[in-house]
Amino acid sequence: MAKFILNGEPVEVDADPAMPILWVVREKLGLSGTKFGCGIAQCGACTVHLDGQPVRSCSTPVSAAEGSEITTIEGIAGAGGELTVLQEAWVSEQVPQCGYCQSGQIMSAAALLRDNPTPSDEDIDAAMSGNICRCGTYTRIRRAIKVASGQLEARAEEA
Repeated sequence: MAKFILNGEPVEVDADPAMPILWVVREKLGLSGTKFGCGIAQCGACTVHLDGQPVRSCSTPVSAAEGSEITTIEGIAGAGGELTVLQEAWVSEQVPQCGYCQSGQIMSAAALLRDNPTPSDEDIDAAMSGNICRCGTYTRIRRAIKVASGQLEARAEEA
């Protein structure tokens, strides 16, 4: 039995201690926002926060979360489901193309901005280097992070 806090709520789930957090979250708890990409912690699609730190949930056993706090993409939004500044920037900058990697990208970007509210391009590249986007939206990802950090103004929507 694994016990941890998931997106601010205590949970207890019957799972093998070796089962990756990814499968516990998706299959046992029904939160499908965290994606399976490579299964070997190389692509970043499965990124969640464990006690505030980005981790690859495909290779982190649920036993590592015992008594800890896990935040998934579903838990990143504000109270009542309002989008965060980062999520709003993701939308305004039209970051996703296929969108598959985006939950992991946002989780890594959120940790970066929490620790470094005004990152340089080099800081962004370093923090996001483990997240692969097969569509190649890296320029938009960087711009959205800059917009969210207040270093750039968001593009105005033309009606």
